[in-house]
Amino acid sequence: MDWLEYGVLFAVAAVVTIALTPLARKLAIKLDAIDYPSARRVNMLPIPRMGGVAIFGGILAALVVAELGVHVFGWIDPFVDYNGIEVNYWGVLLGTVLIFLVGAVDDVVDLNPKAKMLGQIVAACVVACSGLLFSSIHNPFGEGYIEFGWVAYPLTVFYLVAFANVINLIDGLDGLAAGITGISAITILLFAVLTGRFDAALFSVILVGVCAGFLKSNFFPASIFMGDSGALLLGFALGIISLFAVARSALFVSLLVPILAAGVPILDTFFAIVRRKREHRPIDEADKGHIHHRLMRAGFSQRATVLIMWAWTALLAACGVIITWADNLVRIPIFLIACAVTAYAIVKLRLLGDALSHHFNPRRKPESREPQEPKQDQQSSNRIGPWRELGQ
Repeated sequence: MDWLEYGVLFAVAAVVTIALTPLARKLAIKLDAIDYPSARRVNMLPIPRMGGVAIFGGILAALVVAELGVHVFGWIDPFVDYNGIEVNYWGVLLGTVLIFLVGAVDDVVDLNPKAKMLGQIVAACVVACSGLLFSSIHNPFGEGYIEFGWVAYPLTVFYLVAFANVINLIDGLDGLAAGITGISAITILLFAVLTGRFDAALFSVILVGVCAGFLKSNFFPASIFMGDSGALLLGFALGIISLFAVARSALFVSLLVPILAAGVPILDTFFAIVRRKREHRPIDEADKGHIHHRLMRAGFSQRATVLIMWAWTALLAACGVIITWADNLVRIPIFLIACAVTAYAIVKLRLLGDALSHHFNPRRKPESREPQEPKQDQQSSNRIGPWRELGQ
C-alpha cells in the first residue's frame, strides 16, 4: 500500500468516527451510560461515556474500505503472508468485537471485575487461537529465534489483556487515552512501514484515524468520554498491531518499540498496582493517584497535563524508533535520554514514594472503610437535573 491509500483509510476512519460520535452520545444518554461528577472523577458535569461505539464504527468502516480497495481498486493486499506468519484475520476481528462488547456492557451495567476480566481473557484467547502469537524473539546472542512453544498462548493472552488495561487505567482526562493511543499507533505505523509489515501498517493507520476523529469531541472540554467500550478497544487494538509489527522481527531491540510507545500508561499502571497493594486496596479500585492527577495537583491545568503526557509519550516513542534503527553508538545515548526523562518525571511526581516506603499502611478494618460511592443506578438525585447540561 502507498501513502495515498493509507491517507484514504485514515480519512475514512476519522470521518466515520466523527459522524458516529453524536449518535453514540445519544445512545449513552438513552442507556444512562453517564459519568456523573464524584470525588474520584475530574468532570464537573455529567458526561456520556459510550464513545467506544463511534470508535468501533470507524474501525469497521475503514476495514470495509480496505477490502474494497484490494478487490475493486487493485490495492496491494496487506493480508498476504509476508513474514512467515499465518493469521486468521477473521478471528482477530472476532476477538476485537468481543473486547468492544465487554466494554460496552460494562459502560451500561457496571460489570463485576471478575466477569469483566474473564471477558477480556476470552477475547484475547480468540486472537491467540487465530494465529497471532508472541511465539518467539530473535536470539540476541546468535542466529535464529528463541521459540516459546506452548507458552506463547498464555503469554499472548497476558500481553493483550495488559495492553487493554493500561490504556483503560490512564483514561482519566479529556483526550488523554485517545492521544496516547494515537501517538503510539503512529510509532508502530512508522516501524511497520520500514519493516514491510503491511497488515500492521494498515491497522495502525486506522487506529490513528479513529483516535484523531474521536479527539474532536473528546479533547478538553469533552462532550463525550470513550468509556470502557473505547478504552479497552483501543488498548486491545494497540496490542494487536504491536504484535503484527514485531512478530518474527529480525531485531531483538524491536521489542522496545511497543513498550516505549506505551511507556507512560505502562508506568502509570505499575505504580497504581504498587500503590493499591501497599494500601491493601483491590488493584481495580479507582483512586486519584495516577500520573495525571499528580500533575494537576502540581498546578497544571487539565489541558496542560494532557499535552505534557502526550509529549512524554512522543519522546519515548521516538526513542524507541531511533534505537531500533541506529547503531550501538547512537542507541546507548538515546536510551539514556529516555531513561533520564522518565526518571526525572518519576522523582518529580514522587511516583516511587509508595514503593520505597519502609512501612505499609495498616490493613483497613471493615468498619473503618470509607463509604463506597453509590452505584450509578442509585444516583437518582443526580438524574433530576443534569439533562439540561447534557442537552447543550
